[in-house]
Amino acid sequence: MKSVGRASITLRLTALFATVSTLVLLALGYLIGSTVEQHFVEQDIDVLSGKLDLTQRILEKARSRDDLLAVPQQLDDALVGHHGLSVVVALQDGELLFATSGAEFPDGLLSGGPVGDVAHPRAWRTARGTPMRGISASVPTGIAGMPKAVVGVATEITHHEQYLAGFRLTLWAFVAFAAVLSGLLGWLAVRRGLAPLQAMKREAEKITAQRLHARLALDAVPVELVDLAVTLNAMLARLEDSFRRLSDFSSDLAHEFRTPISNLMTETQVMLSRTRSPDEYRDVLASNVEEYERLSRMIADMLFIAKAEDGRIVPTRETLELAPLVGDLVEFHRLAAEEKEVELTSEGEGAIQGDRLMIRRAISNLLSNAIRHTRIGGRVTVSIRRNGTCVEIDVTNIGETIASEHLPRLFDRFYRADPSRAGEGSHSGLGLAIVRSIVEAHGGQVVAFSAEGMTTFRLTFAR
Repeated sequence: MKSVGRASITLRLTALFATVSTLVLLALGYLIGSTVEQHFVEQDIDVLSGKLDLTQRILEKARSRDDLLAVPQQLDDALVGHHGLSVVVALQDGELLFATSGAEFPDGLLSGGPVGDVAHPRAWRTARGTPMRGISASVPTGIAGMPKAVVGVATEITHHEQYLAGFRLTLWAFVAFAAVLSGLLGWLAVRRGLAPLQAMKREAEKITAQRLHARLALDAVPVELVDLAVTLNAMLARLEDSFRRLSDFSSDLAHEFRTPISNLMTETQVMLSRTRSPDEYRDVLASNVEEYERLSRMIADMLFIAKAEDGRIVPTRETLELAPLVGDLVEFHRLAAEEKEVELTSEGEGAIQGDRLMIRRAISNLLSNAIRHTRIGGRVTVSIRRNGTCVEIDVTNIGETIASEHLPRLFDRFYRADPSRAGEGSHSGLGLAIVRSIVEAHGGQVVAFSAEGMTTFRLTFAR
């Protein structure tokens, strides 16, 4: 179900792409419009500068008052054919020497300025609304002692404004169209770019509890998504392994519970089939108690392992001298070893930081397991040694060699290398699993080796 109010990646990327494209197009349109307008201004300045230079030369040739009076005719002749051009020549005493027909200049422009000051032409509109652009300058005459004349030159820019208005309309219409088009193309590009994610989604939808073995194909994934696909495949591998372990655990648990419960039901049904003596009832109840104790130990062990796997078992930390601790455990198991004529010894010394009761339980489980699987007349040895910053405890027994494919799974719950031994005695198959839980809770490691009839379980702890 889609979350309300949450924008999709496609929409976000499309909006970002369209926004960036629009900003770029707006900036480009403004630059182009400004460049074209500046081009027209420069064209007008060239024309106005030329006419200003022409007027200056004519005035400089005037050597007398009569020559000055001939200036208007010369200017009329020089300006023939220049439509839209206005020229005004005024003497500084206010006398208007020359003005083209209909010339209108703003008062400030005819105040005069240095010759050639055309860097900033002025634009205005006449009384009839005609747009004009012009410049002015103070120009000397050829008459000695005569003040400079003020020359104003302007040109009509109606055509320029019309052209620029049409150009801007076309330009901004194209910018708007391009912005919409870029948004559409961005949407298509994003949709196509995210297609591998949709493919990954479809593949993930096919994965069920019965298809946990399926994996995402890395060769069909873009480089940017390879890490994601690898992570998802690793997650699927962990889920598959956990699901398999859970399935195996459920099957093993049902199998382990079935035997004692079946024994209880059978014995109870047999006893109820007819009237029994008090001694017979007492014997059956005693037998039932043994089965209940076995079930109780199994449940307690399972709870311990579950808590350890959830990290809810936090061992206390104290300095443990391993030599006396192992010596006490050897003496405790000596009677069981003597019943099988097994020699039980310990050697070495070392100290670790750990929980005394939990460490005792782990080593005791290993000793019990070693004695149980040692052949009659064999030997079980517990060795303690320092190895750099670690302390290692080896429990070695002489018996049947365990195949290498079984060694990594010996510490799984209810796992037995020899299935024929399942359900034998009062052992639940959780002893080695408890050992691993205790060692890992202490930050240590447990491994098993088996070769040439000798099997060793090694516990490694930090000192």
